[in-house]
Amino acid sequence: MKKSTNKKILDPCCGSRKFYFDKNNPLVLFGDCRDESFVQCDDRILNVHPDQILDFKKLPFEDETFPLVIFDPPHLYNLGKNSFMAQSYGVLDKKTWRNDLSKGFKECWRVLRPSGTLIFKWTDKDIPLSQILELFKPISPVFGDKKITSKKLDINRFWLVFFKQEP
Repeated sequence: MKKSTNKKILDPCCGSRKFYFDKNNPLVLFGDCRDESFVQCDDRILNVHPDQILDFKKLPFEDETFPLVIFDPPHLYNLGKNSFMAQSYGVLDKKTWRNDLSKGFKECWRVLRPSGTLIFKWTDKDIPLSQILELFKPISPVFGDKKITSKKLDINRFWLVFFKQEP
């Protein structure tokens, strides 16, 4: 049985909630496949404590539940499992990432209400955005950043906005 919720926003890959101004915003259902804490290289504690353990490839919610979905899946597969980046952002499986991200986007789209918005965040260190957008077809973004470059990290970061039309 699929679950219902009174939350208005779903983030199925919240990690440590790094980009949130309010890391306990009551509108957001914070989900992740992990529930753990790490002592990082600078002795800071990184907490990944979601409201609910979720697999973004198989969300336990009814169709068209949320007016806003934030999909910020892991972006990297060339990481050691215990690296700082893996702890902070999670790791894609090098063999199954295409299928995993395609299923994840479809699930996020399924639980998004008509006239709802899906925000997608991507960093292209291991996989170019063009390859990711191929996985989401025929759905395409309405607008977003063309490129936000971090020369220090040699990456491009993208925020894209998808809109689900009424049927």
